[in-house]
Amino acid sequence: MSDPLVFDNASPRFGLPFLYSGQAQKEFYVNEAFAITDALLHCAIEGTATTPPASPVDGQNWSIGTGATGDWASHVGQIACRQSGNWIYVTPKDGMRVFDRSSGRSWLYTSGWKIPSAVSAPTGGSTVDSEARAALSQLIAALRLAGILP
Repeated sequence: MSDPLVFDNASPRFGLPFLYSGQAQKEFYVNEAFAITDALLHCAIEGTATTPPASPVDGQNWSIGTGATGDWASHVGQIACRQSGNWIYVTPKDGMRVFDRSSGRSWLYTSGWKIPSAVSAPTGGSTVDSEARAALSQLIAALRLAGILP
């Protein structure tokens, strides 16, 4: 017979708080876990910024860029999630994907954000075959970066 599972006070990947029997203010912990889950489930960011927006809207997420100031100063590289009039900060983990609304691109996190670049279409040239191969190579590289191809 195996030992029962023993948990810390939060989940290992995103720090979602766990409940314990006899715990006071359970609704605080449940609401915090729901807020983080809401922010990360099919996560979409508004873009990357270094200062919080002047009038943030609940439900918006932002990637915090280098040189951040204000409420975001000590959270560079994290995702700022606006929930119930407050900022919740999430540190990206490998395998996490976000959709950047400002650029219309999906990002993949693997030891840093992998952001696919646009693929240039062939434009003439004296050797069509080599230009087509170069375009296909760029397309394959972009699909790998997006996590679509291995």
